[in-house]
Amino acid sequence: MAPDRQTLPPVRLRSDAELARDALATPLLARAVRLARWAGPETRVGAGGELVDEQLPAAAEALGLTGDPDAEAYASEAWRLAVDTGLVEVEDGEREDADGTVTPADNLALVTGGSPQDVLAIWLEGFDAVFADAAAPYIDDLDALVGEDGEIDFEALDWDPEGEAEFLEGVLGNLYLLTVSEGGAGDGPVPLPALAASMVVPDDMGEPTDDVLEQVSDAMMRLDEQFRVLEPIGLVAYDPVDEALMAEEGEEPAPPVDDEDVSRYGMVRLTPLGLYGVRARMLEAGLVVPAVGELADKGADALLDGIAHYPQAAARAETAGWLAAREAGAAARELLAAARGSDPDSPLRRLHAQQALSLVGAEAEPAVREVLDDPELGGLARVWLAEHGAADIPAPPEAMIFWLAIDTIAAQLDADGDLTELQDLIEGLTSRHGGFFEAAWRVEHPATAEVLEAIGRLHRDKPTAKEARKAAFKARSKG
Repeated sequence: MAPDRQTLPPVRLRSDAELARDALATPLLARAVRLARWAGPETRVGAGGELVDEQLPAAAEALGLTGDPDAEAYASEAWRLAVDTGLVEVEDGEREDADGTVTPADNLALVTGGSPQDVLAIWLEGFDAVFADAAAPYIDDLDALVGEDGEIDFEALDWDPEGEAEFLEGVLGNLYLLTVSEGGAGDGPVPLPALAASMVVPDDMGEPTDDVLEQVSDAMMRLDEQFRVLEPIGLVAYDPVDEALMAEEGEEPAPPVDDEDVSRYGMVRLTPLGLYGVRARMLEAGLVVPAVGELADKGADALLDGIAHYPQAAARAETAGWLAAREAGAAARELLAAARGSDPDSPLRRLHAQQALSLVGAEAEPAVREVLDDPELGGLARVWLAEHGAADIPAPPEAMIFWLAIDTIAAQLDADGDLTELQDLIEGLTSRHGGFFEAAWRVEHPATAEVLEAIGRLHRDKPTAKEARKAAFKARSKG
C-alpha cells in the first residue's frame, strides 16, 4: 500500500476502547448490527445471501428509515455488511430455487460481550468489504455485462480491479501521510484537488499540462464517488464536491485556481478510526508504521532507535510514556547504557538520551553522576547536572569538551533539523573555544572528519569555513 517510504511518521492513535466505541457508532456498522439482531428464521435471503426484495421494506422499518427514499438501499447495504462481517450466517436452501436461512453468527455476540479488540477486528472486516465496494465500478445494467458462462465480462466493463484497488490504496496512503507528517494536515481536512494531484502530478513537474489537469479532474471525480462509499463505515469525514460546479450533467469540474474557494471542490480527512484502519492495512502490506506508545514496554535501546527520526512532539510523547512505566533511577541508567557506542547512529542516540533525561527529575542524579568519567557520556552528564542545578559538578577535561562538541554537531547533522538552527549551533560551538579547529581535528571521534567538513560547508563566515576544511583534511590524513 502506498506511500513508498519504508518507515512512516508515527501516528497518535486513540485507545482501543475509544476506537471500538467509534466503530460501533459508525452508521453502516450500527445498522448492520441492528439488522443482525432483527433477523430470524423467517428472514428470506437469495442465493448470494442478499435480502430478497420483499424483505427490504421490513428491514428498512427495523432501521427506522421508513419514509426515506433511499431506505431500502441503506437496508440492503447494511445487510451485506452484516453478512460480510460474520454478524449473521446464511445457509443455502436445500433446493436450488429455495431461499437460504439466517442464523446469528458468533461475531454478533462479540459486539456487546467481546473486548475492544474483538470489535475492532469486526470493524476491520467491514472496512475491507467497503473498500472493495469503493474500488468497484458503478454499473447501471449488470445483466448486459454477464456473458454466456454467467461471469461478468470485465473487458466490456473496461475495469481493472487490481488497478482500481491499487489507486484507492495509494490515495488512502497519501492521505495518511498528509495527516501524520509534521507540518501536514493534522486533524484538518485535505482539499480533494490536492489529494488527486498527489496521485497524478509527477513530483518533478513544474506547471501542470492541460492533459495532467484533466487527469486530476478525472481522479477527483473517482475520489468523490469513493469517499461517499467509505464515509458510512467511519473511515473519513467528507464534504463532497459542490454540485453547482457542474456546468451541465456529467461534466467534470476543472481543478480550482488560486482565487477560488477550494473547499467547494471537496474536503476530506481521516477520522481517528480511519487512521487506525489505514495503518492496519499498511501493516498487512509490510510497511513500518509506528504508533506513539508502542515502545513503552521495550528496552531503552529500542526506544532510542525507534524515535531517532520522530518529529519532536511525537518523540517527546513516546519518551514520556516510556519513562512513566519505570523508576527514575533505573530508567536513567538504562538510557545511559543504551547511549554508548561508536557506530554511525550513536551521536543521534546520545542526543535523544539527553532529551529523555531532561524529562527525568532529580531522582536520576545518582545514575547520572556514575558516568561523569565516561569519555562518551561525561559531557552529557555534566550538562544534565548543570540544567538541574546540581552542586559539585567537576570541570570537564579539555578532550571531553571538544569530543562533546563534535558529537553534538554529528547528532544534529543526522537529525535533519532546521538549517538555520544547525548553523547557529555550529557557529556558537566553534566561537566558544579559542583554537577550536586546532584541537577539533585531533578528537578521537568516528565522525570528526565528517563534522569538520560539514562546518566547512555550513559556516557563514568564509575564513572560518576555510579553516574548518583544512582541519577536516588533517583529520582524514591522521586516520
